[in-house]
Amino acid sequence: MWHLLEPLHAVLYYAPEAFDEAAALGYATDERWPSYFAWRAAPLGPAGPVRVASAFYSFSPAMVARHVPAAWEVAAPADVLAARLRAVDRAYRSVLGEDVVKGPELVEAAGLARRAAAAAAPEGRPLAAAQAELPWPEAPHLVLWQAATILREHRGDGHLAALLAAGLDPAESLVSFAAIGAAPEPVFESRGWSAAEWAAARARLTARGLLDPEGAATDAGRALRAEVERHTDELAAAPWDALGPEGTARLADLLGGPWLAVIGSGLLPAVNTLGIGTV
Repeated sequence: MWHLLEPLHAVLYYAPEAFDEAAALGYATDERWPSYFAWRAAPLGPAGPVRVASAFYSFSPAMVARHVPAAWEVAAPADVLAARLRAVDRAYRSVLGEDVVKGPELVEAAGLARRAAAAAAPEGRPLAAAQAELPWPEAPHLVLWQAATILREHRGDGHLAALLAAGLDPAESLVSFAAIGAAPEPVFESRGWSAAEWAAARARLTARGLLDPEGAATDAGRALRAEVERHTDELAAAPWDALGPEGTARLADLLGGPWLAVIGSGLLPAVNTLGIGTV
């Protein structure tokens, strides 16, 4: 379900319509990070860099500090939240098409996704809780996006708990993920860690026996990452248990067309840190 829902959420960070809306607010759009931090952190309110870095986890605190709280000097969080719904509305109409956006299958999918999102318990999940506290939009395609966003942040918050339980700090989380071949190391440079910080994290993992001298994951390193994913799945299961096998299977069927449209749009990078291949 995460593989089906994540691309539907992630269009916000790549669609030209989103960059248009960000530019209208006053954000620089020569790179995606100014709007990314604004879009994703806005449900937290005018949060500072420590709180955002804590919630986002894998980003270097120095990188976060370059964008937060500067984001709120450009636009207030409430204005950002309104603009991101306009962005998703425009992007979905462009990528999915008006017939799909207005069609009965999307309405049904939105209802099922909202039911699942309602079962995503917010305790200990700062991003999911902040997102869930927002009012629901009226349009079904925006309900679908908001539900997908709650569910992905719920899973993401749980993933951070699993990483913490595994003893992987933010930099180590990325280094260990790259070490199992999730994506080439240069892809993770987007998270802002310096070469020295990356090397130090690699040295710590090597000392624990999780990486070999060349930086590849050992059997123990792969086993630990597998345990992180198992624990993440376990912590993310409640919404799907609540929806039930039939409801979950029906939602998966309904999401197939929109998922293919997003993947086929070329908006998402083929190699990314999401763990989802697009080609």
